[in-house]
Amino acid sequence: MKELEKEILEKGIIINSEIVKIDSFLNHQINIELFMKIAQHFKKHFGDRKVDKIMTIETSGIALAFAAALEFKTKNLVFAKKNKSAITGDNVYKSEVYSFTKKKTNTITIDKMYVQPGENILIVDDFLAAGSAGCGLIDICRQAGANVVGFAVAVEKSFQGGRKKIEDLGVKVYSGASIKSIENGTIIFDHH
Repeated sequence: MKELEKEILEKGIIINSEIVKIDSFLNHQINIELFMKIAQHFKKHFGDRKVDKIMTIETSGIALAFAAALEFKTKNLVFAKKNKSAITGDNVYKSEVYSFTKKKTNTITIDKMYVQPGENILIVDDFLAAGSAGCGLIDICRQAGANVVGFAVAVEKSFQGGRKKIEDLGVKVYSGASIKSIENGTIIFDHH
């Protein structure tokens, strides 16, 4: 997706050879017009599949998942919570997810009433790196007996292997932009 790649090149801040900070338009401040274009691309790649619900993980994935839910005209969007609260009960699906940027493991949960057997779910997220979040969400869907119709992500860091982990689970992956490497202060895109 050329618009997304252009935004990454113009506004991305390279932290090191593994991290590019793009929070000026993706996950701290949100470029609404760009999000809707990304969601249209998700629809282009997964529009041939029945999608009953969009699923993501809090917090950064929610806005993009909302845009996708609008594009797919789904009635509901559900997100996994990373932190237990006083109102989180025990009737939840759980999975362990390691955060690459925060360097910690979270137990993510979704209340069982919000994921039903047989539902067709498209998983949406802002980033795909090592694949832990995607694998955790797929695990929750499978615990529930729901069907994962695909995994749509805005930005993939293909050099970190997450795509292979998700595809090895039998799930098709689409990324709006795929970063092949970050070398000598330059972002190199992978066009699959």
